[in-house]
Amino acid sequence: MTGPVSGTPLRPDQPHDTVIALPEAVPPWQHREALRVTRVRAIVTAPEGIPLVVVRVDTSDDGLFGLGCATFTHRYEAVAAAVDAHVAPLVVGRHPADIEDITRLIHYSSYWRNGPVLNNALSGVDQALWDIAGKRAGLPVHELLGGRARAAVETYTHATGRDVRETLDRAEELLARGYRNIRLQTGQPGTGTYAAPPLPAAYPRSPYPDGWDAERYLRSAPALFAAARERFGTGLNLMHDVHSRLTPKQAVVLARALEPYGLSFLEDVIAPEHYDRLPEVRAASPVPIAVGEQLSSVTDAARLVREGSVDLLRLHTSSVGGLTPTRKLVALAELCGVRTAFHSPGDISPVGVAANLAVDISTPAFGYQESHEYEDTVHEVFPGTPVVRDGHLAPSPDPGWGIGLDEKAARRFPPTKHLHDRWAARVRRPDGGLEAP
Repeated sequence: MTGPVSGTPLRPDQPHDTVIALPEAVPPWQHREALRVTRVRAIVTAPEGIPLVVVRVDTSDDGLFGLGCATFTHRYEAVAAAVDAHVAPLVVGRHPADIEDITRLIHYSSYWRNGPVLNNALSGVDQALWDIAGKRAGLPVHELLGGRARAAVETYTHATGRDVRETLDRAEELLARGYRNIRLQTGQPGTGTYAAPPLPAAYPRSPYPDGWDAERYLRSAPALFAAARERFGTGLNLMHDVHSRLTPKQAVVLARALEPYGLSFLEDVIAPEHYDRLPEVRAASPVPIAVGEQLSSVTDAARLVREGSVDLLRLHTSSVGGLTPTRKLVALAELCGVRTAFHSPGDISPVGVAANLAVDISTPAFGYQESHEYEDTVHEVFPGTPVVRDGHLAPSPDPGWGIGLDEKAARRFPPTKHLHDRWAARVRRPDGGLEAP
């Protein structure tokens, strides 16, 4: 059986050959109906300037299709190629209801498993199949997972500024709009400052004047939260993101320095290369530890839960293989007393947000949900994009994810390469040594 062209007009270099279904991928059972997957393709668009990868799975039922998020924005072309060239032949010709079998087949078929490229490609297909399942049932996906465990999902958002005062002014604006959970990041010397405006040429006599210094950061970060508590009192939940730049010992030093200010969590305190040290960091930290956005394997995430490495798990369904493994992982988290705080910045598509929300709304293990308020261009490309109201998100009541994709609009926003790479190459210490971006 052959499927249609797998290439997308958003990537004109993609060869327009047909997808040949693999007969070996057909399972040893019969289905009660003739419905089959006829086409699988990756679509890349950047309506906010951030490359987003979405997988569309079409079926033999005219008009029945599903969308899934496969966004690994920093290596988007690799993910799109994996979907079109390697994953599509495993799925074309299959019945879309066989989600568990299809996702396991994609996972096992590469032999060398996991990694952000393959697991984002897998996530896109998995989420698209769940979208189809919801549409076939006439139900939103969260109702297929057991229905609501809460009325809405409480989000946290980000306040940033060049200095402490500007950061807190921004936090006050967000508080007035209904947010109760705010992550604070303020400017630091150096162009490598994370999530806040850079302050260049801070070290004019150093080999790299635009460097970022961890020890200076450790001394200055507590002042931000001291000022926040003085201004807002205890009625606002505060968070902070280290962005993986500290040693295990430095992470403990920072956590203890922040103890008086009652943070709801401290995020990504050490690099993933050192996650074997997370249990000792968490044990010594008086502040809850949130980790997981750099994980691309549900197995690695489960290990963090089982070994007592995290208080809040911060992965997203588009990075670890999709909704199918995520819902199993969240069940484990619930049994182990770990809560979720799913990752969801602008480099996750609205389809990925919808998948996060389906889990959030249906699990007792929910803690917080990161939010991103998308620009109008994103709403144009993805009709039905979730909207934050009074600091909360709710899943669409429509069947499936309730998210559409206007491919004509998507073509107006082609992606740009190396956006993150250009920044990462400049994240250095004052002595010139590279720092984790």
